[in-house]
Amino acid sequence: MQEWYQSRALYETITSLLKKGQFEMALKMSREIPDDGIKVTSYSKIVIEMARIGINYEEALKEAINATMALDEEAREKALMSLAFELMNLGKFEDALMVGNIIPDVSGQSKVKAEVALKLAENGDLSRALELINDILDEDVKTWAMAMLSNKMKG
Repeated sequence: MQEWYQSRALYETITSLLKKGQFEMALKMSREIPDDGIKVTSYSKIVIEMARIGINYEEALKEAINATMALDEEAREKALMSLAFELMNLGKFEDALMVGNIIPDVSGQSKVKAEVALKLAENGDLSRALELINDILDEDVKTWAMAMLSNKMKG
């Protein structure tokens, strides 16, 4: 229990550091968080904040992904999907796909690809969207993505 409280305190401090733009210190403190789940949340928050304001987040992303490896498969999948969708929402499509490819579950990987493809189609990159949809391994997700793409093209 003490580990959790220590982790929460570090996380709160990291949140404050991010508001001040102190990313290096936030990363350094994230490495010290004993609770794996809170550590992953902290890294993800750092990556997203760095991406949001246009700072190079490559190293933070690597650390975030490495941190997820300590989680059980279900928690890892949720953390990676969340990170992928947040990156996608910031327009970081290639990074979102890279994170999505690490997801252990084919269905999870496919969902990330489908959502990125639909965002790309919205942004006018139809050929890349179709390429991604064709690469989807989960047939149900692939069918859903094609239907959604078709609806977007009609409307």
